[in-house]
Parts: sequence; C-alpha cells; structure tokens
Amino acid sequence: MTAKNWGLLFILSLLWGSSFFFYKVLVAVLPPITVVLGRVGIAAIALNLWLLATGVRLPMARALWGRFLMSGLLNNVLPFILIAWGETRISSGMASILNATTPIFMVVVAHFLTQDDRMTPGKVMAVIVGFIGVGVLVGPDALAGNSQALGELAVALAAFIYAFAAVYSRRFRGLTPLVAATGQISGATLILLPLSLAIDRPWHYPMPGGEVWASFAAIALANTAFAYFIYYKLLARAGVTFISLCTFVIPPMALVLGAVALHEHIALNALIGMAIIALGLAVNDGRLIAKLRGRPSTVD
Repeated sequence: MTAKNWGLLFILSLLWGSSFFFYKVLVAVLPPITVVLGRVGIAAIALNLWLLATGVRLPMARALWGRFLMSGLLNNVLPFILIAWGETRISSGMASILNATTPIFMVVVAHFLTQDDRMTPGKVMAVIVGFIGVGVLVGPDALAGNSQALGELAVALAAFIYAFAAVYSRRFRGLTPLVAATGQISGATLILLPLSLAIDRPWHYPMPGGEVWASFAAIALANTAFAYFIYYKLLARAGVTFISLCTFVIPPMALVLGAVALHEHIALNALIGMAIIALGLAVNDGRLIAKLRGRPSTVD
C-alpha cells in the first residue's frame, strides 16, 4: 500500500474522528434531524459548487439517482441521525468507540451480501471478540436500567447500518470520487429536508450563534464534503477493507478531544471495551496475526 494511501487514510480518520465532537456541540442547541440536515445540506451545496467549478454535471439518469438516494440513506441519513440522537445521551468518546464496531458488523453483512468476502475462522473470532467489547461498553448501563443504554444502542445500530452502506458503496466504483460523493450527499439532503421540517420544525428554535455556525461549517465542509471525497478516492484506490482501518485511529482521537474540549469523563469500562474492540479489529484485519506468526500478510 502506498504512502499516499496511508496519508489519505490518516486525514480521513482525523476528519471523521472530530465529527463526534461537533455533534456534541450541535445537539446541545438543536434537534438531531436538523443537525444532520445542516451537516449534509451545507456539504451538498459545497460539493455541487465544487463539481460545477470543474465543469462537470451530475448525471441525471433515474436509475443512478435511485442509487444516490439509497446510498445517502445508508451512509448519511440513518446513521447520522442515530449518532446525533445517541449523543444527546452519551459522550462523544463513547459514541466514537461504538462506531468503531462497523468493520465487525461488516464481516457478517459482507458474508451474506457479497460473493468475494466470505467468513473465515479468523473473522468469526473477530466478530465474537468485537461483540464482547460492545457488551463491556453497553452492559453496565443496560443492567442498571440506565437511559444511556438507549443512546449506546442507537450508535451501535448506526455502525450496523454503516456496514450495509460500505457494501452498497461498491456500486459507485465507475464514478469519479467527486461525482459519487456529490450524488450521495445530495440524495441524503433530499431525504432529510422534509424530515426536519415535519418532525423537528426548526423554526421554533432560536437562531444559532457564531459557535453553532462554525461547528456546522466544520462538520459539513471538512467532516462531510471533503471527507467523502477522500472516502470515494480511497475506495477506488485501495478498497473498503483498507478504509476500515480508520477505526483504529478515530476512537482515541475522539476520546481525547471530548475530554479536553468538552470535559467528558472517560470511564474504565469505555477504555476496556475500546481495547477489546481494537483486538477484534486487529484479528479481522489479519495483519497482526500474520506478523505474530511470522508470515506475510495477504491484506493490502
């Protein structure tokens, strides 16, 4: 794998890792669906302007727009709303750890929905270890009847949906990264706009201040528009398995950012659960096991 791909992966990890912090800032003053609409809608405007500046138009084929809408639903609408809602009940650091289970869920989803990514004994072990980690994270709150458990389960469900989104994203390999990202984000905006108007009625909330607009600009332009451009670029160059390595970097970064900027408490079970999930991710990736056995890894 080239140094450029590793550099893009690190940038993508930083962008997605900081999004949990901005969600926490935004859901403190606005309802979740409106927060997601702001993130996706501003990103859609920016991406369409970027596309126009390059002299390219979005394809208007009906079948392709059906895929854009489905991709937007799976990649943005459902998981973003679940994460934003979950962060009204849990810390941004906890949300980032639970989101890191996406590759674990991907093992199961890819086994049933693809022909070239079947389960192996090592992947089964990764799934088991990953679910143990989730149990350590969610278990104490669930057993205590804590309302935080609902927030934790919402983010875990978002990670499960992301697994379907990753498999579905393979349908856009024939498009340029900018066109794929613009179409997906535009499709998500078309779904979110009526949802926000009907459910949140955002006009009942006070006009956001400068801090909120700055957070919207960051999460929309950097964490969404630019991040998904990098995502589709990496998808074409290296594949979804390589992109999933982001999950090793995102949780530690989000934990530190939440602790420093938001003064969030880092619980012991969060650290233990993160370590167990990281072990499951390492087993799933295969590099660590291959290195310990002294064999060359077959994973790019």
